[in-house]
Order: sequence, then structure tokens, then C-alpha cells
Amino acid sequence: METSLFVLGFVIFLALAFDFINGFHDTANAIATSVSTRALRPRTAIIMAASMNFIGALMFTGVAKKIGGSITDPTLLDNGIDIVIATLIAAIIWNLVTWWLGIPSSSSHALIGALAGAVYVGAGSEHIKWHGFIEIVEGLVFSPLIAFVIGYIVMTILKWIFAKRSPHTVNKGFRSMQVITAALQSFTHGTNDAQKAMGIITFALVTSGRLETMEVPLWVKIAAATSMALGTSIGGWKIIKTMGTKIFKIEPINGFAADISAASVIFSATLLHLPVSTTHAITSSILGVGSAKRFSAVKWGVAGRIVVTWFITIPISAVLAGLVFKLIF
Repeated sequence: METSLFVLGFVIFLALAFDFINGFHDTANAIATSVSTRALRPRTAIIMAASMNFIGALMFTGVAKKIGGSITDPTLLDNGIDIVIATLIAAIIWNLVTWWLGIPSSSSHALIGALAGAVYVGAGSEHIKWHGFIEIVEGLVFSPLIAFVIGYIVMTILKWIFAKRSPHTVNKGFRSMQVITAALQSFTHGTNDAQKAMGIITFALVTSGRLETMEVPLWVKIAAATSMALGTSIGGWKIIKTMGTKIFKIEPINGFAADISAASVIFSATLLHLPVSTTHAITSSILGVGSAKRFSAVKWGVAGRIVVTWFITIPISAVLAGLVFKLIF
């Protein structure tokens, strides 16, 4: 029993570490545009993002249940704890690698890919719920496409409305509105991303026999929300630089359009209990906004590098988790 409790504690530690890394890895999603346009000072933006992430994380659990039960059934796994350990180690490694390189990759893709890979190697393909896995992947794939289109449409409408106004006056007004959209973006990030760690912890509690269903305990919600808020407070400056300056030169009206577009996609996914990538949503909305502003203004080489990372994250994380499982267990 003592060993079992120790191992379970280690799993919870890894899950919260993943959540913490997710917080500073994905902080840029919420505040990159507002920091780059100087609508918010970096320190103020991070404090606000951490607070709104915490609030958002406490309010929903649908995504947590989806993560924990749609890819495999934890009650049918004899080595579920081992699988969770391999999953989290692989996802953490990939998150740290992409953070170090300054690439805004998806923590969601990393976790989903790693869980599928660990289950495949540790329990066999028959234990993967392929329908649930494909449904989650479809949400991860289509959400950035939708965010791109919405970003393009919103920016086109704003250009049409404010075409005859002074750019200086317009940007001054939207710089103030960016404070609201950055807060909204941080809140929606918490409603979706923090639930992924909640789902993995609950998965571990079920597979260890300490819970019977995928209902998320209150202490798990608080722990995950706190961990993500602390991670957010650290910030991810390398990714902020990529998101806020290297795709195209963002002005306040562009930042507002990108934030409101991404937030609408992420929150809609939360209400549908679908895990999506906040990284993909905000990056795609920035690309859509940039295309509407002027297609040639977008640095498509940087965008291409980001897109490549999106596509390789799930398979690399899956292979990495399989290798970790083989090496440790």
C-alpha cells in the first residue's frame, strides 16, 4: 500500500508539473498580442493571465472527463499507473524542448499523442478507443482552421468599419480593449487547458482503484488550477516573442481581433467538452488576422515552421511515450 501511495503521489506530482509547464509554455497564447502592442506591461499581463487562468480552471470539468475516458478505459488497464507515468514524462519532455526552441507547439497534442502511444505499447492497440481518439484529434485539427477563418472575417469587418478613421485613434481605442480580450483569452485558456491535468490525475485515481468514476474531485481542481496559475506567473518569453513579433507586426486592432477570435473558438470547445489547443487557436487567429490585413505582411516561413510542429507533435509524443514505457517498465 505504501509503495502504491508513493507511486500515485509521483503521478500526481508529474501531472501538476505538466500543468505548471503548460502554464508558462502557453502564457504567450493569452498575452503575446497585448504585450507586443504595449496594451499591457509584461508583469501586469502575467499577473492578470495567472488570475484568470485560475478562475477558468475551477469552473469546468467536461474536458477533464473527455481526456481521461475517451482514449482508453482506465478501469480495464492492469498497468494504468505505469502508462500515465510514461505519458506525462513524454509530454513534459516535448513541452520543454519546444519551449526551449521558442516554438509555440501544443501541450494538448503532446498529452493526447503521449497517452495514445503509452497505451498502445503498454496495453495493446485493443485498449485504445479509436473512435474517441479520432474525435479528439478532429477537434484539435479543425479548431485552428476555424480560428483562422474567424480571425480573417473579424479583421475584414473591422477594416471595413474603421476604414475612414485615423489609424492612431483606432489603435488607441483598441489598445484599451485589448486588456479585456487578453483577460478573456486567459480565462478560456484555463477552462480548457488546466482540465487536461485534472483528467490525467482523475484517470490515475480511477485506474488505481481510489475512484470509481471520472468525476473530478475538488482537491484535484484546486491543485491543477493553482499549478497552472503558478506556471503562468513565470511566463514564456521566447514564445511571446515568436507569437507577438515574428508572424507579422501586430497593431492593437489586430491583437483585439486575434484574441476575440481565438477565445470564441476555445470557449465553444470547452462547452462541447472538447480539448483543443490554445496555442493552435491563437496562432491561427493571428495568421487569419494578418492575412486579412495584408497577405504579404505575414512571415509565412515562420508560420510554416509552426505548422510543421503542429503536425509532428502527436506522432513524436506517441513514439516518445512508447520508448519511455519500454525503458522504465
